Amino acid sequence: MTTSSTSVLNASQDPRVVLVGVDLGPGASFDPTLDELALLAESAGDMPVAKVTAKRRAPDARLFVGSGKADEIKSIVDLYQAHGVIFDQTLSPAQQRNLERHLGVEVLDRTGLILEIFGARARSHEGKLQVELARLQYLSTRLVRRWSHLERQRGGVGHRGGPGETQLELDRRMIESKIKSLKESLVKVKRQRNTQRRSRERTGTFRVSLVGYTNAGKSTLFNALTKAGTYAANQLFATLDTTTRQLFLAEAQRSVTLSDTVGFIRDLPHSLVESFEATLQEAAEADLLLHVVDAASPVLHEQVDEVLRVLDSIGAGQLPQVLVFNKSDCLPEHQQPRHERDLYELPSGRRCVRVFVSALKGEGLDVLRAVLAEAALHGLGDAPNENLPSDPRFGMHNPIDAEAPSPERPDFPTVRT
Repeated sequence: MTTSSTSVLNASQDPRVVLVGVDLGPGASFDPTLDELALLAESAGDMPVAKVTAKRRAPDARLFVGSGKADEIKSIVDLYQAHGVIFDQTLSPAQQRNLERHLGVEVLDRTGLILEIFGARARSHEGKLQVELARLQYLSTRLVRRWSHLERQRGGVGHRGGPGETQLELDRRMIESKIKSLKESLVKVKRQRNTQRRSRERTGTFRVSLVGYTNAGKSTLFNALTKAGTYAANQLFATLDTTTRQLFLAEAQRSVTLSDTVGFIRDLPHSLVESFEATLQEAAEADLLLHVVDAASPVLHEQVDEVLRVLDSIGAGQLPQVLVFNKSDCLPEHQQPRHERDLYELPSGRRCVRVFVSALKGEGLDVLRAVLAEAALHGLGDAPNENLPSDPRFGMHNPIDAEAPSPERPDFPTVRT
């Protein structure tokens, strides 16, 4: 923690935040680098100034990290004049309240941070409904002060809520009413989507859905294939709303529908998965999934696992998949793929066709189109062409390069204990 670094970091107008991650042992998610949390914070408009990691057998019931570590975090907050602290794990409402009192700044957990990003990025009516529902379900157990924008009602004659009803009860009642209304609206949205799907089924349209970890390049690939002009950016959750376009495949002399869906991420809040049921159903009812993977990511296998887990949870785990290893242009020379098309074995033992592309540079798209045409005409089946090669360097149990450096991140201090 150098003085020069502090002065540079303080020059930014973005809210300064301290990132905290806790290793709770086997079975619990823990990222020792906190790089993904830093990307999430930046996507929300915050500027990380320090990272703190710790190891515990179990969370402290009151402060999650314990009083000693909380004091250490407070000193770092004071040193960098941080505006908030973001935890990479989920906090209980009581832990969040206690930490805010102890640290004297706003405290957010991973779930709350993701919900903030979704709230800022939703553009369509459906997307806003889904995000608002998830946000209300999450915040219904949080602090009342977070609902200061809602109309306040006092108890007594002529006032809604009845005599003696506390402000907390009123807030909860208002939130429950909004949740009920949002759920009813989303039921209508789901009916509309089902009607559209039945119409496509009657016309025999072959449906393809893009799925993948956030920032794997789905929207860039979607634009490269369809020329749709969908918003794409090098940030997490750049787009949330499903976009569907017709894609003509000259090799098959027919058109298919291609849908760009919301990206997945580790520990995606369950409330978001539930709220986005109508959107995710687009993937669950597809004829083929294009599973887009960031081939240059040092944790690509973990990201593949997470996407497969979410697909299983929405009933899409057994759909035919094509693995699209995107960003191949970002791989160093010794990691360049030996074949543009080969086979990839999933953890379940299923074998899928894999295609290496660079959506940004247009490389490998002809091969991908040929695979899509083959699938639309004949299907790929559970055991695609056995004569296809495989590259063990890219297998699930063979990381591309154990020594590969992580993507460059801003240089700010990390405290580990």
